Amino acid sequence: MGTVTIANARILTMAGSTGPRRGEALRNPGLIEHGHITIAEGLITEIVEGDYEPKPEEEVLDVNGCVLMPTFVDCHTHACWAGNRLDEFERKLRGDSYLDILKDGGGIMSTVRDVREASEEELTLKLLHRLSCMAALGTGTIEIKSGYGLNTEHELKMLRAIHIASTQTHQTVVGTFLGAHAIDPENPNYIDETIEETLPAVESEFPGIVCDAYCEEGAWSLKQTQRLFEKAMELGCPLRVHADQFNSLGMTKLAVDMGALSVDHLEAITPEDLRYLAQSQTVGVALPGCGFHLDDRYAPARRFVDEGGLLAIATNYNPGSSPTQSMPFVIALACRKLHLTPLEAIACSTYNAACVLGLQDQVGSLEVGKRAHIQVLDCTDERELAYELATPGPLLVVIGGQVAHLRSYDPGGDEEPDEEE
Repeated sequence: MGTVTIANARILTMAGSTGPRRGEALRNPGLIEHGHITIAEGLITEIVEGDYEPKPEEEVLDVNGCVLMPTFVDCHTHACWAGNRLDEFERKLRGDSYLDILKDGGGIMSTVRDVREASEEELTLKLLHRLSCMAALGTGTIEIKSGYGLNTEHELKMLRAIHIASTQTHQTVVGTFLGAHAIDPENPNYIDETIEETLPAVESEFPGIVCDAYCEEGAWSLKQTQRLFEKAMELGCPLRVHADQFNSLGMTKLAVDMGALSVDHLEAITPEDLRYLAQSQTVGVALPGCGFHLDDRYAPARRFVDEGGLLAIATNYNPGSSPTQSMPFVIALACRKLHLTPLEAIACSTYNAACVLGLQDQVGSLEVGKRAHIQVLDCTDERELAYELATPGPLLVVIGGQVAHLRSYDPGGDEEPDEEE
């Protein structure tokens, strides 16, 4: 795709102040009601308000007033895995809890067994297929965690598969080390090995990689997570953490004090910890797909935003607790279950999510010089993104200046609807 201008668009640039946004800034989409955007060599080269007069033989796409916005930044996923968890899904339908399944050797450990049996090539191919599906739904940037290996060999295998996939897609892909995802019941030295062997080996091959952990009953304790994070900080790895999903163990306050980039989940956060997090520079990442799939519990995101907190939202795409690739669905959930407004949800799934990954200078907003990660929605009012459910997704997705998804449509709207409709 060479130089192309997308004209006659309602543009949500999401441009604004540097750094993640709070409060009223979440509701400012940097709107250009009628304008055009030009891309060349994978970058945005021009964004201008008003009509566009095309030059001779220039490639122009007229989108007839449709919404044009950044592609989504899915800042929390577990998209690299093998096998499936369909039997566990049936158990949940019969009333078994997620923690009960985990105690029975299911849950994360079920996927661990499948990942250990899979080759690096198999993991890469499965991941590339999932990435292409996510692109068709408007996601241009994806964070992907390891955590289904739970030992040095297989954690490195996962991270290598993530890295290889990142070189074979125009999407922006970021790997995160989540060796502390569960406790391997077959390895009595698992905690020490993860901290003293696996983490240093991962950091050696992937310098500066973010270190994540799942701090929860039945997984990593508060003290174990603190030990891991102290080692990660010693090695120069930034921190993220899964906390307060089912139980509040005090990890949120500790994560803030240790300078973590984000605290993710927050369904069981206490009012005191919510205020502490809201007053910090650590981003809270809400994952409403979990509540929808597991237990109908959701992070108190409305209160968190009203307290001044920095918020992002993500799919948490994984085979056990949130089997969805769809950021549009997560936005719809965020408005209904987290009580965000559509503009807040869009900001939390683009610019603020890019800030979690440290990529706000490259993606998350439409600005000259940034990567051409652009989508055109099948609507002229961005609120439809949150209002409609289970739609086919955007009309056009451009990632890195390349068309990743194109859906045919009638830009003129010539067909008259039935009167009864």
